[in-house]
Amino acid sequence: MIEKIIISGFGGQGIMVLGQLLAYAGMIEGKAVSWIPSYGAEMRGGTANCSVVISDKDIPSPVVSEANTIFAFNSPSLEKFESRIIKGGLLFINSSLVKIMPTRKDIKVIKVPANDIANELGNMKVTNMVMLGAYIKAAKAVSVNSIIQALKKVLPPRRHNLIPLDEEALKKGAVFA
Repeated sequence: MIEKIIISGFGGQGIMVLGQLLAYAGMIEGKAVSWIPSYGAEMRGGTANCSVVISDKDIPSPVVSEANTIFAFNSPSLEKFESRIIKGGLLFINSSLVKIMPTRKDIKVIKVPANDIANELGNMKVTNMVMLGAYIKAAKAVSVNSIIQALKKVLPPRRHNLIPLDEEALKKGAVFA
């Protein structure tokens, strides 16, 4: 199994944290992983994306030119990365913000109203966790338990009080897979 993922959106949507969580969860499970961040010129509100590779074997290259899975947290992300999904791949769309439709018919599209769900949960910072919940359920590349363990490594100790809310967001997102 080799899972190649591109996660993209605006800065401040938790794009990099989502990538780090997947990488750490993969490491916890004894898999080979890579995580490469990419930022736009702006900080919060600018474009951000990262690529993650999770594999049962050595990773020949951490560069993801074609992905099994794409996360599009906003419309520019969908426009930029839709063409890089392999045939039969997964496209996760934050349907709260992305109002355009993908043009590909040879991929599986999973629409998740992530911002709306995060708002219902009372904290917009869990938008990424909602999307992650859908991914874990659909792709099964890592387990929920590994993600929970990874949260303790990725989040600073002062944010560990948010882990129960993150767990709830994961559950809500899984419904959409």
